[in-house]
This record gives sequence, C-alpha cells and structure tokens, in this order.
Amino acid sequence: MPYISDEEYFSTPSEHGGYQYVSLADVVNNFMLMYVGDDKLIANGDRYNILFHAKRGIQELNYDAGKNIKVLELDVDDSISFILPPDYVNYARISMEVNGVLYTLTEDRVTNFARAYLKDANDEILYDSNGNALLGSSELDKKRILGHPRTVFNGNGWAAGRWGYYVDGFWYFTHNMGGYYGMNTENANINPTFRVDKEMGMIHFSSDMSGRKVVLEYISDGLENGDDTKVMINKLAEDYLYAYIMWCLVKNRLGVQEYIVRRYREEKSALLRNAKIRMSNLHSGRLLMALRGKDNWIK
Repeated sequence: MPYISDEEYFSTPSEHGGYQYVSLADVVNNFMLMYVGDDKLIANGDRYNILFHAKRGIQELNYDAGKNIKVLELDVDDSISFILPPDYVNYARISMEVNGVLYTLTEDRVTNFARAYLKDANDEILYDSNGNALLGSSELDKKRILGHPRTVFNGNGWAAGRWGYYVDGFWYFTHNMGGYYGMNTENANINPTFRVDKEMGMIHFSSDMSGRKVVLEYISDGLENGDDTKVMINKLAEDYLYAYIMWCLVKNRLGVQEYIVRRYREEKSALLRNAKIRMSNLHSGRLLMALRGKDNWIK
C-alpha cells in the first residue's frame, strides 16, 4: 500500500489494516526490479514465470505459516451436506450454531460415504454412451440422511436427561449407566459429526444436522479464487516469498552450480522459519496467561 495521509486512511474503509500487507502485483514488480538484471544472478526473467512461482510460494506460505482462516456460514439442507469453498485447503473448526452459541463438531473418521453403480433389473451395471459406469446414491447415504437424530429423554428414572434415539415409539440408548469405561474418546461428544469427502469436494454431516446452521472455519490458499488484484501477503513474509521465487528460478536453470541452488534453498527455509515465528503472534504475556493454572488440581 502506498503512503497516504491519516485522513485518507481513516476515511477509507478499504485501506483499514492494509498497510501490513503487500499485493501480489507489487511482489512481482519488486522482484523484477531488484533481482533481475545484467548484474544479477538472474540476467533475464519472464513475468509470467515469476508470477507462477509467486503464487506457489503464497500457497505454501498460507498453509505453513500464514494460516489465513476464513469463516463461512451455511445452512444445512435435507441432503445434510454442502460443497466445499473453491479456495479450501483444510478445515480449522466446524461448529453448529444453536441460539447464538457455537458448538464444535467432531470428525467421524470411521464412517465412509460411498457411491453406488446404477443397475438394471438383472443386476447389471448401466453405462452411458461413452461406456462409463453410471453412479447413483448409495444405501449408506440413504441411511445417513434418513437416520433418526439423537434427542434428550424427558421422562423420569435412570434415563432422564440422557441422549438417545426415539424410533417407532421406543427409546434406545447407546450405553448403559456406568458403561462408559473404555469408550472411544475420539467420538465421545453428543454433538453431531461430519466427514470431509475431498474427492467430491463435499462435507457430509450426520442425520441430526438437517435444517441447522453451520459455521465453517477453514484455511484458504490465499489466491482469492484466481483474482490476482486481491491477493495480499503479510509484509513479515515478503522476504521469504522473494527467496522462494529466486530458488525456483535458479534450480530450473541450466548451468547453475549445485552449491548456489543449495544456498538459496537454505535461505528460503530459514526465512520461512522466521516468517512462522513473526506471524505466530506469541509473546510472554499470552504464554503467562495460558500457564497460570497449570499447577491447579482438577477435582
């Protein structure tokens, strides 16, 4: 961001917080001005080549150090699934909203969601005009969508206030009283579960999520869906991106000695570590607050 007056900064909402970032266009321009020339190691370089490596460096930076977390709010329909955002890399947290309170959902690593081949009356697989097998919804998905949600038993007795399944006029409980020893603590949560299908680009939920609101916090690749004018990186990581571009250009050139390639690779790795430390926002006061109760007994 160029230098502007205080009046312009405070009166322009789009400029708020922008001084700590540098655009992708500025990174490419600065690299061509400062690192490419007759008296430089890179005598000449194409802009499209530098732009390609800059984008790859931003992707690596956002996942390893930047942790550019985006928040997306969605309503789950009857299919109890939704499509992943186009810039999705990995999820940070998925929560269910209930009366203004967010409840963290757990990932179900046991249940898989399958696809099934379409078959005719003779149990033969159906194909399209190109000879590809036709796919349809599986029985697993049907049971997941039509499954009975857990609810709280409002009656009296030993089951009062417990979560269970109400099916055909009868209550069913997954555990007896005192039967929680040796349970799978990974799924020891009364909240609904989800499963990420990366191949299909979908997030599937358990049946009790239908009609609820979900908040998805995910790590973005930082490329803003291909719009180069909106791609920004933190200035604390600017040196790393220059070193990453230089390393990529040097290692792909003929006649460059191996020790030069190794030197730029080590410089790139060192600057990445520095960027992680700088962008982690750790300081003594925050660590002190986190460690104040470490000696307290949990009763």
